[in-house]
Amino acid sequence: MAQHSIITPIEYLKGVGPARAEVLKSELGVHTFNDLLKHYPFRYIDRTQFHKIRQLHPDMPAAQVIGRLVHLEERGERRSRRLVGLFKDDTGAMELVWFQSIGWLRKSLQVGTAYVIYGKPNVFNQELSMTHPEMEVYQRGAKEVGNMHLQPVYSATEKLKKFALDSRGIQRLQVALLETLAAQLVEELPEYVIEAHGLMPLPQAVVAIHFPRNQQELGQATRRLKFDELFFIQLKLLKNKLLNTERFRGHRFEVVGDRFKTFYNDHLPFSLTHAQKRVIKEIRKDTASGAQLNRLVQGDVGSGKTVVALMSMLLAVDNGFQACLMAPTEILAQQHYHSIKKLLGNGLASVQLLTGSTPKKDRRIIHGQLEEGTLDILVGTHALIEDAVRFKNLGFVVIDEQHRFGVEQRAKLWRKNQIPPHMLVMTATPIPRTLAMTLYGDLDISVIDELPAGRKPIKTLHLYESSRLRMFGFMKEEIAKGRQVYIVYPLIKESEKIDLLYLEAGLETLRKEFPLPRFHASIVHGKMPVKDKEFEMQRFVKGETQIMVATTVIEVGVDVPNASVMVIENAERFGLSQLHQLRGRVGRGAEQSYCILMSGSKLSKESKLRLETMVRTNDGFEIAEVDLQLRGPGDLAGTQQSGALNLKLADLTTDQALLTEVRNRVIQIFKEDPKLDNPRNTRLREYLARKEPGIGWDKIS
Repeated sequence: MAQHSIITPIEYLKGVGPARAEVLKSELGVHTFNDLLKHYPFRYIDRTQFHKIRQLHPDMPAAQVIGRLVHLEERGERRSRRLVGLFKDDTGAMELVWFQSIGWLRKSLQVGTAYVIYGKPNVFNQELSMTHPEMEVYQRGAKEVGNMHLQPVYSATEKLKKFALDSRGIQRLQVALLETLAAQLVEELPEYVIEAHGLMPLPQAVVAIHFPRNQQELGQATRRLKFDELFFIQLKLLKNKLLNTERFRGHRFEVVGDRFKTFYNDHLPFSLTHAQKRVIKEIRKDTASGAQLNRLVQGDVGSGKTVVALMSMLLAVDNGFQACLMAPTEILAQQHYHSIKKLLGNGLASVQLLTGSTPKKDRRIIHGQLEEGTLDILVGTHALIEDAVRFKNLGFVVIDEQHRFGVEQRAKLWRKNQIPPHMLVMTATPIPRTLAMTLYGDLDISVIDELPAGRKPIKTLHLYESSRLRMFGFMKEEIAKGRQVYIVYPLIKESEKIDLLYLEAGLETLRKEFPLPRFHASIVHGKMPVKDKEFEMQRFVKGETQIMVATTVIEVGVDVPNASVMVIENAERFGLSQLHQLRGRVGRGAEQSYCILMSGSKLSKESKLRLETMVRTNDGFEIAEVDLQLRGPGDLAGTQQSGALNLKLADLTTDQALLTEVRNRVIQIFKEDPKLDNPRNTRLREYLARKEPGIGWDKIS
């Protein structure tokens, strides 16, 4: 008999075969024995409790009864044909009814036999009944009767059910799988870790997660498997961080030179916040250490990340290196370029912009300046990673809104120099601490948790469609003060599926309420050519238009201090993170700013919570925590593309304490035994040798 392992293709499991294997692959992503093993139950039916017939009532979701089948007969004809049994215990009687498989049931059910039945109690014509109950012969004196424990319930689709792979069908496969793999379920955690954290042995936990005997055993199994999931993610992340520190020596920025000092003393238009100063000190310390900097800077919208990035790049220039800043969109790249040029003034450092729409003639000049070393700072989009872009001495890279870039795109920038440049990644999407620890565990993390002085918190209101005229009146008041207004729509054209106020229809209403020549509006959406988009945005930036009507293309990249009102139409259709980003487009100046969330009157529970959260707080990290609870980690911070989160049981919203416990243990292991040479860490060393050599900062940052 062939030896099977956890990597054996699923078609070789007894009871599967080619046809069932195909449907398991397409419907559940189950390709191997291990995939099926990790297709965990999503809930359990408690089969340890028994009821008497007189205790049953229709409000019960399900019940289990021991009794005797005393009568069985067919009733009705054709479509109304059914099999009816009379079932009794010492407290009363009830009817059991079947509409399907009547012939087979008639042969297999034995009148006069004691059964354990399980199903949902119903009342029909004032009589107690149970439709299609599960039936098992009762064996008196047996410690366990069939499924008399916590019965697993597995997710299954209609297509799977056609192949007899409903929850019970998958349960049967799990039994066959556990029998096949029994001898191969071996520990990967060291014994001292298992003992120190009071963990259930792995082979026992794998069986118990599928077939727990009681709630206590289920709890222990769940904790053990969650621990393993989080532990091995942290092991790879922290090992990789250690490797990066050892393997990649960084450019040593030994001096804080004239450009940095001149900028700080003469060019800063405002005082740095304590948070900005703290982050710059952290970056200076990293770049002076001789190790490569790999740091994530989180900062809420408007917290001043660009200034931190610029001062870091000036540090590189002062030490004889070039720097670059890569942004995900042309609009954002242009915004950074203009901000940096304005902050630097003339002569402090040479700066250029390189995007997809940069003319060939200008490209050639930029390429030449880069290779000669006469260009200090290059700002751009994906154009920076093209093979034709060659730096003389790239020493510092800033990646903005990093989660919008793919793995290879980031890695290409990293390879632009023989000694990899220092890498600073920035995000304006606050990331909850648990997600940051899991996603960015091999990066150092800095947080700018303070807004510049003089900024007033944005006031947020939630209004229903019935208050639209009030909203228009408020817009007119703000415009009369010389302010400007954003109106953001979720769609460009009407969707047949979703009944939304869409941009084009909204424009018609606006033109009536805000007619020419008194009011002027800019219109921007994602389908417009870049030049047209830029023209419309510039009109708004210059104050030639008072209203910017847009789709979410303005989520990042437009900085207009004079804009004081953000109106978000159909706000219930946006995610929390997106709403927070949009709100951050206002409040850039010293005046009081407002965000108005317009919605329909029928709101789901989640939509209400999102809008209430927006009204209650401006704290991006609090908003991110709520967003994580609502959406889960998969959609946040680009984790879908990272591959770093393959969590089947652990939940970053509810398992924060366990994650901290796990991470502290892994930190302690590497502190005591960096190379895992100690015999007691042999299992960990072997685990890492079997896996890919680390996730790599560029694969998850």
